[in-house]
Amino acid sequence: MVFQDKMEIIDQIRQAANIVELASQYTTLKRSGRRHVGLCPFHSEKTPSFTLDDEKQLFHCFGCGTGGDVFTLVMEKENLSFPEAVRYLAEKYNIPLPERRRLSPQYKKLEERIQKITEDTLAFFRKNLYNTNEGKNALSYLQKRQISDEIIQKFKIGYAMNSWDSLISAFQRQNIAPKDLEKAGLAIFNQAKNSYYDRFRGRVIFPIFSESGKVVAFGGRSLFDAEPKYLNSPDTPIYTKGRLLYGLNICKESIREAQEIILVEGYTDFLALYQAGITNLAAPLGTSLTSDQIYLAKKYATKLVVSFDGDTAGIKAASRAVSLGFEKGMQTNILKLPDGFDPDNFIKKYGIDAYIKLKDESVPGLKFLIQHQKKGMGSQIPEEKTQIVKNIANELGKIPDLIVRDDYIKQTSEYLQVDEGILRSIINKKTEEIPEKEKIRFLPAEEILLKILFRDKGITSRIISFLREDYFKGLKGEPIFKEIKKAYTKNKKIPDFYEFKQTLDKSIYSALSEIQFGENIPHTFEEAKDCIDSLKDRSLEMKCAELDAQIKKLQRNGNHEKSNELLSQKFEIKKKLSMSSQRNH
Repeated sequence: MVFQDKMEIIDQIRQAANIVELASQYTTLKRSGRRHVGLCPFHSEKTPSFTLDDEKQLFHCFGCGTGGDVFTLVMEKENLSFPEAVRYLAEKYNIPLPERRRLSPQYKKLEERIQKITEDTLAFFRKNLYNTNEGKNALSYLQKRQISDEIIQKFKIGYAMNSWDSLISAFQRQNIAPKDLEKAGLAIFNQAKNSYYDRFRGRVIFPIFSESGKVVAFGGRSLFDAEPKYLNSPDTPIYTKGRLLYGLNICKESIREAQEIILVEGYTDFLALYQAGITNLAAPLGTSLTSDQIYLAKKYATKLVVSFDGDTAGIKAASRAVSLGFEKGMQTNILKLPDGFDPDNFIKKYGIDAYIKLKDESVPGLKFLIQHQKKGMGSQIPEEKTQIVKNIANELGKIPDLIVRDDYIKQTSEYLQVDEGILRSIINKKTEEIPEKEKIRFLPAEEILLKILFRDKGITSRIISFLREDYFKGLKGEPIFKEIKKAYTKNKKIPDFYEFKQTLDKSIYSALSEIQFGENIPHTFEEAKDCIDSLKDRSLEMKCAELDAQIKKLQRNGNHEKSNELLSQKFEIKKKLSMSSQRNH
């Protein structure tokens, strides 16, 4: 299967890579017993706290809390996504990476089948637009939006009939089952009725294309006031949300030539600007802008101009774009539209030249963030000014290029009239040691169990079925146990460090990294079971405490029948705790 092949490649890289060799590119290391130590490459420090374990091929900084494996190290230092880190390490250690489509014949067949269904669906939607009465209404809607027939043809806009099974019926006539349409994200299964229905109904359809121009998904705008107004395809074998930009397949050469990409929020904003002659643009497909989309934009341009709506949601989305731009090292400007305007209705009222003028006057991302922060707080009030400075410092700390960061620090100092040295001190503090009070501490049973789950595959395979969600509810490690349980149920494997990094809060991820640096003491199945029993008892004690509070409230309100029912539940829990205590002694 694809998953197994992918994991084999990752394991090959992990076995070939040497974490000490890699880390030595970023800091000077000295051997200390079985480990290597050095000054942390992730924060400023005078005493070495950056530690590497040769045997486990892990690193952890006991100062700032950053830790992980070879992939995490490269992702952090080279500012790479995980797939890019895999390619980087594979190239470094001469490990051939097979093309994704060659990994699995079964998956290749599935992708080809889904691709064919998606292409046929596009043809069906386009035919609906021109050959049905409903389609004529959809055409009328597009004409009211002043979208020309040339643009409709170029971007292959279509229409999904306002029917529960129009698409399903069309494919059934070709002997293609609804289940295949479900895999393509085009049909939804109704469990209550034990039947399928069309995902897109009564919607103008905007096809979504890959960079190379293959149709991979759809976006639909309802013409019948259905919610949501805009609906997009879910993830499928040929499409992953947040990885593509709408219109990039057609606009990439214009973007490359201009070395600038204008990012708008929606399909109609994009089409209006394109039709007006601006062709170096794209849209993020109804999702919140992602790191992957910034990486994609950076392939074609050095500068990003964000042109979102002028409302509160648009301002918030623009702020996120600046933050991602800082993080990924991409120059980002904000095109500020007047309140109540989006690019489409702005150019309809004021014309394309007025829009281009706003684009040319777009505000640098840093200045936009500061202006936005100042609006929410009074920059003349010392306490509020302090908060603004801290917020901006937090964003500046994300910039990987030290020269760019240095220049932005100087600009911030001028904008906010704050001493440059103070600003640098705040930024450095952000990346220095985590205060002791902020460090996550696991319960003893929780910590031992996590060590066993990560280090002993044999015990893990036997113990995982005993681990129930209510046992780890409320624990510091709850999100870790949830991910472990979910991944093991699906793939019979504990997730790797790089996977946890995407989902865990930084302090929890740091604590997980730290406990892996304990001594390699052999553990037993019985010890793991004892840990689970201990967490189970804690969970029962918490349930007792909850019941106590409810019982007291019910008794105060005179609801004795319900309180007696809860007393009975509490008695049963106490019996379980008593039996557990006897077993332990």
